[in-house]
Amino acid sequence: MAEGRTSGCRLSVVVPAYNEAESLPELLPQLQRVARQLAGEAYEIWVIDDGSTDGSFEVVRRFHMEDPRVRGIRFRRNYGKSAALAVGFSESTGDYIVTLDADLQDDPEEIPRLLAKLEEGYDLVSGWKKQRQDPLSKTLPSKLFNAVVSLVSGIRLHDFNCGLKAYRREVAKSLQLYGEMHRYIPALAHWEGFRVTELPVRHHSRKYGRSKFGASRFVKGFLDLLTVLFTTRFLKRPLHLFGTVGLLFAATGFAIDLYLVVEWAMGRTALSNRPLALFGIALIIVGVQLISIGLLGELIVKGTLSHSSYSIRERL
Repeated sequence: MAEGRTSGCRLSVVVPAYNEAESLPELLPQLQRVARQLAGEAYEIWVIDDGSTDGSFEVVRRFHMEDPRVRGIRFRRNYGKSAALAVGFSESTGDYIVTLDADLQDDPEEIPRLLAKLEEGYDLVSGWKKQRQDPLSKTLPSKLFNAVVSLVSGIRLHDFNCGLKAYRREVAKSLQLYGEMHRYIPALAHWEGFRVTELPVRHHSRKYGRSKFGASRFVKGFLDLLTVLFTTRFLKRPLHLFGTVGLLFAATGFAIDLYLVVEWAMGRTALSNRPLALFGIALIIVGVQLISIGLLGELIVKGTLSHSSYSIRERL
């Protein structure tokens, strides 16, 4: 483990769980054993029960009675994985924070390798389910999702949404998660300037129950990808987004109208019976409006920007 720790806890493990009463009795002893090997008694395991209805929290309560380092929080209803991770990160005090799913598909034995990778100088190590033990209905959409996010985010990873990840504490504490944002954690950390990498990890077939994620996750994930782009990459430079689109619209409209004016000047056509002319004018108007929105956004950003808006790696 790294030197210069700022808390008595060396390792925190965060486990989001939703209706995993069958898996938790097998998972928690494995996590306890691995955590003791890595951190002695200076560890904690947080199980965030995301509104389970199958008695999952009773399993956590039983383990907590035997080992106070196993801790739990139970939501009144199902809020989603991002909310569970956000609360887990908020409660964690370890210098290193590891997350994994509660369904036994993530292997706790991989945690030492993830932490060793952090020691090489990285801030976040994301697992890569290279040999994924899931049906094609999950693996094919996942490949498309990862390709799109890699292209948009600028960080080349094979598996953004693997539940098994290891973080330095400052990374986990800096993340603002809601909706389906947990799918973009490596991208969010990368955009904040943290050093992100991935490591191939073992992946097991689901042993109990079934996946808790339906087809709606694709729609929600796409909408949250737009949210991530707007609130991270363009939050402090709105003119770069609206201005680029506005210039494209305005230039296209101008080119269309210029072409029609040349046609009219040469006597080949009359502008009064060309709907394309109105379309070109509309594009110019929309383009100017988008540029104006970008300029207004810049004024707002300049008026509210402060040093606290930036992620600081080191302070002397």
